[in-house]
Amino acid sequence: MSGPPLDTCMHPLLEAAKGTGTAVAAVRGDERVVLCRGPVEPSTRFETGSLTKTFTALLLAELAARGEVRYDDPLTRYLPHSVPGPISLLHLATHTSGLPRLPPGMLSRAARSGWFSNPYADYSPDDALAALPRTRLHHRPGTHVHYSNYGAGLLGHALSHATGTDYPILLAERVLAPLGLADTDCDPNHPQASGHWRGRARPPWRIPGLPAAGALRSSARDLLNTLTALLAPETAGPLSLRTALTEVQRPRLALPRTGNRLCLIWNLRPRQGRPLLHHSGATRGFTAFAGFLPHSGTALAALTNTAPTPLAPFVQASYETLCLLDEQPAGSSPPTRPQGY
Repeated sequence: MSGPPLDTCMHPLLEAAKGTGTAVAAVRGDERVVLCRGPVEPSTRFETGSLTKTFTALLLAELAARGEVRYDDPLTRYLPHSVPGPISLLHLATHTSGLPRLPPGMLSRAARSGWFSNPYADYSPDDALAALPRTRLHHRPGTHVHYSNYGAGLLGHALSHATGTDYPILLAERVLAPLGLADTDCDPNHPQASGHWRGRARPPWRIPGLPAAGALRSSARDLLNTLTALLAPETAGPLSLRTALTEVQRPRLALPRTGNRLCLIWNLRPRQGRPLLHHSGATRGFTAFAGFLPHSGTALAALTNTAPTPLAPFVQASYETLCLLDEQPAGSSPPTRPQGY
């Protein structure tokens, strides 16, 4: 039994968003829709926060497909710093490195400067690398999942060192341009929607020290094109990118007692025996969500220009809307809320 029309499912999500500007996009089979509310268009750029990490994972997989890096390469091969343990690139891409969420000392430093606007703005790449020798791991690499912005940021630095190219340029050359993403990059100086936190406008998000963890801006139409490529990797770009689009979806580890899996950055939840992959992101002024179900050709991206509240209702509503978009057999159980990231 087919689900309701895309417009019918998407309008409640669009209206539920608290931001002054919201864009939502979805694909289900041959149906595609992009809807906007407020002073935004399908091409308007929003800060995506941690959705950046899914693109970093795609970059890792693309380089691995070319043989330029290997998933089990030690971090020390690319960063000539004192790495506090046997951390591999795969550990970084599955949040199993043991690294803390943030580099040591960054939180207190941000509290003294831009905590309410740009907590990462004054933290440079040199700062991120210099913190490695004094970083203590939460656990031995590969043994537990511990979400780490620091780890994702270091993955970007490692890929940059492997190729001799800055992360934003490398990402553009290997992923963004081949996918035809005209609205997507890491530049905070390009035009974008104005973000808000607690009703107040916020300056553009800057994260120079860890761009691979959260610097990306994108539009609803670009995210929809990315999700469409993930649904049909065989149609996208060169062979290395087609391989990468498949590899990022492959489960790498199981989370205890949940039945959930981790792929390369993407979270995977079983839904009626089929995988649902999802990730969200946020900055001081924006909230973003992306998710897809490969077996039904269904995907959704949602962007709004306000920071999330603690329970992240926009992310929750986006996940539930994605479930509603999926084709459901008669008598199926209602959608469940995502856990974790």
